[in-house]
Amino acid sequence: MRRDDDDLGFVALSSLKKKPAAADPAAVLAELRRIYFKTTKRTIEHDFTHAINLVKTIESEDDRQKATVFMEGINELRKEWTPKPKPAPRKPRK
Repeated sequence: MRRDDDDLGFVALSSLKKKPAAADPAAVLAELRRIYFKTTKRTIEHDFTHAINLVKTIESEDDRQKATVFMEGINELRKEWTPKPKPAPRKPRK
């Protein structure tokens, strides 16, 4: 007998392959602009993911080109604010 708290969940593979619904390109560009100017060090990872999902909804190549400016800016902020991994300490030579 299976208990509910043992349920690992199920996600249909077909739902992962679906393209996002097309959105109004002007609204998407406005949202990308808002994300770019409002993102913070604390929210950058979530905002970057959100921005990628927004760009996926744009069908026109011209509109995607316009979105590139904001995506590059958001990515630069993410690079600046993501902590760099510290190199492993070297063992002294004998």
